[in-house]
Amino acid sequence: MNLIKSTGTFSFFTIISRLLGYLRDILIAFFLGTSFLADVFFVAFRIPNTFRRLFSEGTFNAAFVPSYSSELMKGKIKSNSFSVEVFNLLFLILLILILVVQIFMPLFVSLIAPGFIDDTEKMNLAIQLTRITFPFLMLVSLASFFSAILNSHNRFAEAAAAPIILNIVLIIILLFGKTLNDSLIYYLSYGVTFAGLLQLIFLYFFVKKHFKLKFNIKLKISSKVKIFFNKLLPSVFSSGVTQINILVGTIIASFQAGAVSYLYYADRIYQINLAIAGIAIGVVILPQLSKHIIQKNKKKIDLIQNKALELSLFLSLPASIALLIASDEIISSLFGYGQFSEISILNSATALYYFSFGLPAFAMIKVFSNFFFANHDTKTPFYISLMSVLINVLISVYFFRSVGFIIIPIATTISSWFNLIILFFILQKRDLFSFNNIFIGRFFKIIFSSILMGLFFNYLIILFNEQLYFENSFKSIYLIVSVVLGLCFYLLVSYLIKAFQLEDIKLKY
Repeated sequence: MNLIKSTGTFSFFTIISRLLGYLRDILIAFFLGTSFLADVFFVAFRIPNTFRRLFSEGTFNAAFVPSYSSELMKGKIKSNSFSVEVFNLLFLILLILILVVQIFMPLFVSLIAPGFIDDTEKMNLAIQLTRITFPFLMLVSLASFFSAILNSHNRFAEAAAAPIILNIVLIIILLFGKTLNDSLIYYLSYGVTFAGLLQLIFLYFFVKKHFKLKFNIKLKISSKVKIFFNKLLPSVFSSGVTQINILVGTIIASFQAGAVSYLYYADRIYQINLAIAGIAIGVVILPQLSKHIIQKNKKKIDLIQNKALELSLFLSLPASIALLIASDEIISSLFGYGQFSEISILNSATALYYFSFGLPAFAMIKVFSNFFFANHDTKTPFYISLMSVLINVLISVYFFRSVGFIIIPIATTISSWFNLIILFFILQKRDLFSFNNIFIGRFFKIIFSSILMGLFFNYLIILFNEQLYFENSFKSIYLIVSVVLGLCFYLLVSYLIKAFQLEDIKLKY
């Protein structure tokens, strides 16, 4: 396997999905802005979408791939027997969960959006929409199971392409937004669940080569499957800690009008880099890292770990600097149309600014967590993530009344850096990770290249200041030009000072 090529394949489809996601959100911003209807829809959408991120963006992999890889080395019959048993039990658990939540949906929404309780209309609408979107959880979780099998066989393209379906379905619905009026949010909610079904069918078409489905719901569970499910919850929680922090933020933000929407739009911007610099790398390295750990190949383990961390920093650090420099211009260019007002831009951009400080931490948590998961340790990152979430909650709740919604991205960033630092120290203490000389040399070169890129990008933002103004209809074009030029400059500088070399593309793992 080639780390950069595989990451590139995964990233390509992820970028396509995220770009379509931006188009989707631009249309939502145009028709709904940060209105009453937007807040309600984003709560209903946030719940299944958070679970989509939790299960599909590398977190289900974290528990499944190391266990499945162990069985795969014993032969196809053993691996299929294990995967069938996992699928059947997962299906049963999800079915029961969906039914229970549907029955107690008013209580569930009250917990997710407690700020809606005093507004009967808002609460009732949120309950209706969440009833419609919640089955997506089951569909996307099963789809993630199929993706994990494909990833274990180094088939990354199909798994990365599947989320594109959701965005295409929602974009098609949004194109009729003007004629649908207030009923638009209902069509979008049904679209979410329908897209989940299409995603499941799409992935099954590719996975059936490696997985023979047999429905057999039985109470007797093998010890291997019990071990897997014992690892599943901790791995989902720890690997998806950034998404859990965002969900916590949504709950707290529901007490302030428009805040849920501000956080949603800010979240959408930095997620594209996180998907590449953290999720894609984590997903790609896990099968190979698990295999080399089973084989006790120390040289390969060290090589993969250092290259993964290097690549994560190479992608996340310049992105963080760019977002800090141009958070206002980015939000305005992407979402500043129709019902999306200047105050909405200001508040969303402020949230994005503080999220940007945490972007390298968000990405590296994904990478460091996989070092534990490959060693079949899900409990350590779980406990660290739990502490991180508690820190986030305490800071957010304590300062929310005095600071408002902006404390949420600040608290998320602080808690994420705490998470990362503790993960690093424990890895060092247990001798599960050590820096090699190549990484140390390139680390400083990456920082230097990122700073130079930041200076150049800041110059471009000043140069195009008038073109990027709120009322300019073509501002997005100038933003794209600035980003492309900034990226080219960064890659050129990185190549010249050897922060990146062409030989890295050919390197096998």
